[in-house]
Amino acid sequence: MTTPRRSARRLVRRWWPVALAVPLGAVAGAGYAVVSPPSYAANSYVLVVPQNPGESATAVNFAQAYGRLAGQPQVLAVAAAETGHSRAELETLVHGTTSPDAPMIEITGTGRRAQEAAQTADAVARSLVAFANTSSKETSVRLVPLAPAAEPDKPSTPSARLDVAVGGAAGLLLGALVMMTRRRTDAAEPDTPAAPAAPADPVVPAAAEPPAAVTAPRPRTEGKPAERRAEPEAAEPAAAGVKAEEPPAKAKAAAGGSGR
Repeated sequence: MTTPRRSARRLVRRWWPVALAVPLGAVAGAGYAVVSPPSYAANSYVLVVPQNPGESATAVNFAQAYGRLAGQPQVLAVAAAETGHSRAELETLVHGTTSPDAPMIEITGTGRRAQEAAQTADAVARSLVAFANTSSKETSVRLVPLAPAAEPDKPSTPSARLDVAVGGAAGLLLGALVMMTRRRTDAAEPDTPAAPAAPADPVVPAAAEPPAAVTAPRPRTEGKPAERRAEPEAAEPAAAGVKAEEPPAKAKAAAGGSGR
């Protein structure tokens, strides 16, 4: 098998969870976009106007405060009677947004139809203006409608592109988690024990050689007894010779005595 094929097989074995999960996630996102009912969003704007000139900072601060009140029960109670929704439903359909440097409040209303979304946003905006202006003497600011909500041309959700992208991202995340789990499982499994190797031939230790016989050192006086034994042997003939010569000498002496 060639090297490119081996590399392709390794990539498939390693990355198959991601390669499978990403398309499935994208398909699931597209299915959600098709099945989910459409929802429209419309925006209505309210402006905070200070009664005393030069108090723009005060108007911005009150805009922040009234923007938080846009979704409160005291404001939604009046708008609920106008739109036909309950107060609990309006809490999920309307929310207010403010700007940190402008005395303006943006009220967003949602609905199943474009006209319903616009009517909801305008009803909450009018309720907020009426609620805030009851205390305008104390706050020194007034709320006035700036721009009514316009009916949107297309639904804000679902968005096919956005849902497909979200589904693909979710599939990528899920595939990566599966890969990490597989790697941890493979690392936790013990390695297969290798077959025991055939025992090698036993090494027979070499027979210990007997220690060499220790030769006793020959004493230095060993040769002297032999010499001593040889000396008597040599002396014996000499003694014998002396003894052998003695008779003639004695004979001469005896002969001389007789001559006298």
